[in-house]
Amino acid sequence: MSELTTAASPSILPISDSPPAMVSDDASSLLSTQTLAFSSGNPRIEETRGVMHFFSNDVDSSSSVKKLPVGRKPLVCVLGVPNHMTYADFCRFSGSFIQHMLEMRIVRNDEMGDRYIVLIRFDNQDSTDEFFNHFNGKVFSSLEPEACHVLFIIDVQYTGSIEHRQASFVNSTEQPTCPVCLERLDQETSGILTTICNHSFHCSCISKWTDSSCPVCRYCQQQSEKSTCFICQTSENLWICVICGFVGCGRYKEEHAFIHWKETQHCYSLDLETRRVWDYVGDNYVHRLIQSKTDGKLVELNVPCSHDTGISEAILSSKVEAIVNEYNELLSTQLENQKLYFESLLHEVKEETKREVAKAVDKAVSLKLQKMQAKLDRSIQEKKFLNDINENLSKNQEIWKAKIQEAERREEKALRLRDDKIRDLEVQLKELMLHLEAGQAVEQLSISDNVNDGNDLKVGSESSATGITKSKNRKKRGNK
Repeated sequence: MSELTTAASPSILPISDSPPAMVSDDASSLLSTQTLAFSSGNPRIEETRGVMHFFSNDVDSSSSVKKLPVGRKPLVCVLGVPNHMTYADFCRFSGSFIQHMLEMRIVRNDEMGDRYIVLIRFDNQDSTDEFFNHFNGKVFSSLEPEACHVLFIIDVQYTGSIEHRQASFVNSTEQPTCPVCLERLDQETSGILTTICNHSFHCSCISKWTDSSCPVCRYCQQQSEKSTCFICQTSENLWICVICGFVGCGRYKEEHAFIHWKETQHCYSLDLETRRVWDYVGDNYVHRLIQSKTDGKLVELNVPCSHDTGISEAILSSKVEAIVNEYNELLSTQLENQKLYFESLLHEVKEETKREVAKAVDKAVSLKLQKMQAKLDRSIQEKKFLNDINENLSKNQEIWKAKIQEAERREEKALRLRDDKIRDLEVQLKELMLHLEAGQAVEQLSISDNVNDGNDLKVGSESSATGITKSKNRKKRGNK
């Protein structure tokens, strides 16, 4: 059985052109086999495609005894690893089994863009089984619900490669080296991890790399969202300003990148598709580096080739010096232009601030005057209201004074009438007492002397009649 190899990495996983290994009847009754297409490599350089055959894990996870498939190999895959987990994160996650891992390869599942697959080959079957029992169903992080799903691989078949494919590691006379430590990539001494862009490293070296991109070609498995123009939201023919990061469409669309240069004088823009830098002032491209399709590295554009080493180094040195002088001049020019531009912006901001301050002061004064006028109007209304109330109270006071005086006069008159009536009653009471006393005296005298009593009675009757007549006349005068 041959080894799976790619353009920039040694072999890692066995493949074959024959159908996958058959499973016994007892094992097939418990576990079935499935296939899954995968791909790897930097899409801008080359892309490797393949198909893996694996045992599908159909056994009940609640069972206390986990039945492993018959005919399994020390080869497993971890499905659905989230893209936010870097290579170093996965190495730390499976750190207890790193010493038993001969190789790890990162591949992508085209149907799940936010997750990747890890193919792992162990040094023996016992370590493979322990890894399966320990990590299958275990969550990657206690803060997230994604769980580790481990499957035993039956076979891996290489199907094709786009662009080009270098000679396999089996036919190579020299072992490749780790780009980090520059040591040989020997499976017997240390584990090897192959990234999704087909670059291989020691597991101990890549575990120190905290970035999610490849240390060699900077290919990132976490693909960023597609950029759009900040103004019209189009996603075609986009240019990004290398000074402030503004993203605008090109001249074949709405020319928002060109308008941004007119407004800000930021003359350098990068084409997001070709990665070439355009100078709006010079009206040409000014880049000196391009990305190599061989390994994705940045190389100098149009480097002269010469068989004479001395002449080549002299030409290269002179060109480098010319480029340095050119970039220094460009840098000084741009710094001066940016100084003038930001000074103009600062002046505009100051003028705008002055206008805003004056406007705010005028508005505050006007608002203050409006409040004071409103307060004055309310005070005038309150004063008028109080004056009206005072006037009404004064009128009511005069009316009540007249009523009180009239009541006092009526009371004085009633008191005089009462006093007169009391005096008349006292007079009548005295006369009545005299009359009663006279009547008693007459009765006593009539018993002793009839004659004398008759004369005395006549005299007393006349005086009594005279008193009664006087009393009646006084009453008539009082009524008048």
